Amino acid sequence: MNRIKKELAEFGLLLRSVPGALTAFFVLSVFAMNLLANKSINLPVDWLALDCGILVSWFAFLAMDITTKHFGAKAATELSIFAILVELAFCLIFFFASLIAGTWGESYVEGSEETINNALDGTFGGTWYVLLGSTAAFVVSAFVNNFLNAGIGRLFVKRPDGAAAYFCRSYVSTAVGQFVDNMVFALLVSHFFFGWSFLQCVTCSLTGMIVELLCEALFSGAGFAVCRKWKRDNVGERYFAFREGRECAQ
Repeated sequence: MNRIKKELAEFGLLLRSVPGALTAFFVLSVFAMNLLANKSINLPVDWLALDCGILVSWFAFLAMDITTKHFGAKAATELSIFAILVELAFCLIFFFASLIAGTWGESYVEGSEETINNALDGTFGGTWYVLLGSTAAFVVSAFVNNFLNAGIGRLFVKRPDGAAAYFCRSYVSTAVGQFVDNMVFALLVSHFFFGWSFLQCVTCSLTGMIVELLCEALFSGAGFAVCRKWKRDNVGERYFAFREGRECAQ
């Protein structure tokens, strides 16, 4: 019981220590990428499948990389689970909203009102296997990304806070994490419910990983700058002190 109380107290300090802007954008990106995943992107090739979730999914991994670098893999994973729980809570609200009798503003098309309205209810209400698959995929990929990121960071003994260390741990962990995220979802959902072959699952997971990694790479410099600023400003000092069992001067 004391261990549980300590973990809860530590997690409460973590939520107060991670800057609110990052937490807000992280939670929003996790929610938005699963909602945007409902819209596929038309591509000129049949062997590649992407959805609009890639517009924001990279930010979730960038946020995890920043959090892992400063607070550690455990903290980043706990924050990821928190984001998932918030996402599921809002998905439940959206589901109940889809059950409420009413008409969406975009459904006022003469002769197609009911069809469009039902389609919008289905989109925002969600499909259980898509939600289950995306949740499982993100939980697994978050664990892989965060602990791989921390593991790679330990290899840089001389300059653990240098640019080379940050970019190496960020790019490698994000690439692997994104592939795992795409692959788990493809196997759980696309393979069983949409008839994708195993080759299609692998191919689309790899290509999706490349696209999402490139999106994050564009802003990884900003992520490195954030980590350096947090270190200079001693962000999370109370959290570190509590975790290490020492007194905090703040």
